[in-house]
Amino acid sequence: MGQFRKILKFELKGYLTNKVFVGVTVFLVVVLALVLFFPRAMDIIGGDGDEPGTVEPGDRDVMLVSGGDEQVLEALSAAFPDYDVRLTDTDAQAAVTSGEAQCAIVMDGLGKFTYFVDNLSMYDTNAERAGEALTGVYRLSALRDAGLTETEAEAIMSSEVTFEVRSLGVDQGENFFYTYIMIFALYMVILLYGQMVATNVATEKSSRAMELLVTSAKPTSMMFGKVVASCLAGFAQIVCIFGSAILFYNMNKAWWGDNPIIGLIFDMPPELLAYMLIFFVLGFFIYAFMFGAIGSTASKLEDINTSVMPVTLIFIAGFMVVVFGMTSGSVDNPLMVACSYIPFTSPMAMFTRIAMSHPAFYEIAISIVILVASCLGIGIVAAKIYRVGVLLYGGKPKLRDILNAAKRA
Repeated sequence: MGQFRKILKFELKGYLTNKVFVGVTVFLVVVLALVLFFPRAMDIIGGDGDEPGTVEPGDRDVMLVSGGDEQVLEALSAAFPDYDVRLTDTDAQAAVTSGEAQCAIVMDGLGKFTYFVDNLSMYDTNAERAGEALTGVYRLSALRDAGLTETEAEAIMSSEVTFEVRSLGVDQGENFFYTYIMIFALYMVILLYGQMVATNVATEKSSRAMELLVTSAKPTSMMFGKVVASCLAGFAQIVCIFGSAILFYNMNKAWWGDNPIIGLIFDMPPELLAYMLIFFVLGFFIYAFMFGAIGSTASKLEDINTSVMPVTLIFIAGFMVVVFGMTSGSVDNPLMVACSYIPFTSPMAMFTRIAMSHPAFYEIAISIVILVASCLGIGIVAAKIYRVGVLLYGGKPKLRDILNAAKRA
């Protein structure tokens, strides 16, 4: 146990003091800060920096309405609460050109209008919003002209078909965004840190330092120390990045308003976060052990990318199966269910099913038990391969020879 702690401490210190590791973490935190503070910054640049919703009527942009009446004014004021809508008898087009008004609507009867704006933004939807608001006024006027009383006309115009949606399981639309983010984060961390484990092992082997380490420490302690250290480093980086994102979002929540996508991303249930942590750790261990074992068999550092390619392809194939299952809307299809029990794909597949479906608790328990047993088994086998592999130099060893040597170890 003492050997394991020493190796864990040494490897973890190497990760946390690595300039690339620290630089990538700081860079991602800064990018998240820029993105999540963007609405507040734009509000400060374009306004007075007050909390959203505190803008006084006199501070709002002016929208002039020419040729309308009080009914038109009322409808447009309701449709444009962010504008100071005013009726005018002057030249509305000239007022927009001179900058007295941000935009103007010139009515040509209730059924037609012209929208004037100085510079038309690609995101400007004011004309469409005004059309929807004035359509109601036009229809109400037409019903009155047909002989209905104003009360009868308003009753017809205000009537709507109501409906209610009740999900008896999980609303996949609500969970899709943060599920995809978590799966993609797991994908990136496993590939990145798995490659780092393999590279570190191959570097130690090429420098001949591994021969001394093998004789002074147990291979199991060395393998588990390296893998646990890389897992802790990856977890610390994820906590730092996602924790910063949550902090920055809560600081700027009022400026994001009711943005549905942003709200869904940061509204993750605590129990789902716990499952994500479990499957992240177990999935990471399985692949890190495999990457470490393969790294010990590489004779040269340049051979790492070629050596780890089969494991990388297995992981990418599992990731693609999960992504296709998510986008198809059927996360309980036979392939996804099967992948939920295969150790190489279950960290992503079962987590996706938990987030976007409703698998039975015994299914989740079976998947976790298989993962734990696989981690221990693969870890022990990887330690044996590690002990044999670090002493193999020259040509690339065959898998059969490595496994046979590991059995005798």
